Amino acid sequence: MSEGKHAQLGDLVSSPQSGVSVNSEDRPHRAGEIGVLKTSAVYAGQFRPGENKAVLPGERDRVRVPVVKGSIIISRMNTPELVGASCYVDQNHDTLFLPDRLWRVLPKDGASTNMRWLSYVLLSDQFRRHVDTYATGTSGSMKNLSKANLLGFEFASPPQDHQSKIAEILDTLDEAIRGTEAVVAKLKAIKQGLLHDLLTRGIDANGDLRPPHTESPHLYKETLLGWLPKEWDVESLGDASESIIDGPFGSNLKTEHYVEEPGVRVVRLQNIQDGYFDDTEKAYIRESHAAKLARNEVVPGDVLIASLGDDGHPVGRSCRYPFEYPSAINKADCFRFRGKPCCRNGFVTLFLNDEIARRQARGYEQGVTMKRINLGNLRKIKIWLPKPAEQEAIEQRAEAANASHSEWLSELVKLRLQKSGLMDDLLTGRVAVTPLL
Repeated sequence: MSEGKHAQLGDLVSSPQSGVSVNSEDRPHRAGEIGVLKTSAVYAGQFRPGENKAVLPGERDRVRVPVVKGSIIISRMNTPELVGASCYVDQNHDTLFLPDRLWRVLPKDGASTNMRWLSYVLLSDQFRRHVDTYATGTSGSMKNLSKANLLGFEFASPPQDHQSKIAEILDTLDEAIRGTEAVVAKLKAIKQGLLHDLLTRGIDANGDLRPPHTESPHLYKETLLGWLPKEWDVESLGDASESIIDGPFGSNLKTEHYVEEPGVRVVRLQNIQDGYFDDTEKAYIRESHAAKLARNEVVPGDVLIASLGDDGHPVGRSCRYPFEYPSAINKADCFRFRGKPCCRNGFVTLFLNDEIARRQARGYEQGVTMKRINLGNLRKIKIWLPKPAEQEAIEQRAEAANASHSEWLSELVKLRLQKSGLMDDLLTGRVAVTPLL
C-alpha cells in the first residue's frame, strides 16, 4: 500500500459552484460573444470547449461561473450513465461559462492537492460506484447528485508528491491514447469511403464493385432513398428484424443488483462504439437477477445499437457483441437487434454505421443536449437488403478493409485497459507509487 490517508472530497476542494440557465442560440459562440457550456462539453474525461451555445446579448450580465485553469467540471444532473461525469480544465477560457447543470470545483484553501490527480480519482470506478449509489431522481432518464453526496466521497489521498507522480503516469498513457485515437480516426475515414460504395453499389456476380449509376444506369432502380441496384429490396429495420428490444429500466436493474466479477455481464452505452465493442468499462449483475431478465439476453453475434449520443458519439451507432464473450444483459439505452434470415447481422451493423442510416436516425432524434432515438422510431429506419449471399460478400470486403483499422483499434483498447488497471491500482493505493518517484 502507498503511504497516505483517506480523505473526503470536501476536505480537498471548495464547495462546488454551478452556473445559471441563460437564454442562448444553439450554436458555438463567435468572436466578441460569450458561450455557456452544454453538458456534452464533459464527456469521457475530456473537456470539449467547442460544445457551447452563444449567450444572447441581453443575458450576458447573468452568467457567473467562468471556466478556469486548474478546475474540475462535474455534471451534477444528467442521464444515469453520465451524471457525475467530470473533466480537468488545463487552461483559462475567459468567454465560456457554466450552466446550472455543471459544477466547478477548485482546490480548498490550505489543501495541498494536485487537481490533475484528483481529476483521475473522479474518473475512477470507485467514484462511479459512489455516484450510482447516491444519485437520485424519480425519472429513469435523469438523475441528480447532491453537493453533500459529492463532497462525502471518500478515497485514498497520498502525499502531494505521490499525487503528482500518479498524474504524470496517467497523463503519459493519455497522450499515447490520444495519438492512437488520431490514427484510428484517419483509417476510419478511409474505411468509411469504401463502405459507402459497398452499401450503395454492392458487389456483382464477378466479385467486383458495380459501376456507379452514372456509368451504368441500367443496373439501378430509383427509390425514395436514391438509386439502388435492381436486385435489392427496401425494408424497415423493424420488418427486417426477428426482434429488437431495449434494456431494462429503473428498479429492474438497480445498483443493488450489481456485483463484482463473477456475474452476468451487463452491456452499457459506453461499450457500444462505432463498429466495435469497447471492453474498457465492465459491469456485472447477480446471476439470480439476470435469470429474471431472460428477454434481455445478449448472445455472441447480436447487434448492439446505442439509443443515446451526441456530436462525437452518434445516435444509432452499432457493433456486434463479440463472439468470444459469454451471454450478457443489455442495459437501458442499448438496443439489441437480431435479423431475420433475409437480413444478416453483420450487414446491419455496417449499414447502421454509415451516413445513409445516420441521416435517417437524425430525423428521428429527440432531445437538445443529449440526443436520443426511441424504439418505435428506430424500427422505422429504412434499410436496403441485397440477397444474403451478396450481403456476406459485402461483409467480407468490408472486413478486409477493416483489418488495419482493427489492428490499431485493438491497440487503443489495450491502452485504455492498461490505463484502467493502473488507475485502479494507483488511485486505491493497491500498488505503491513510491518506487517510481
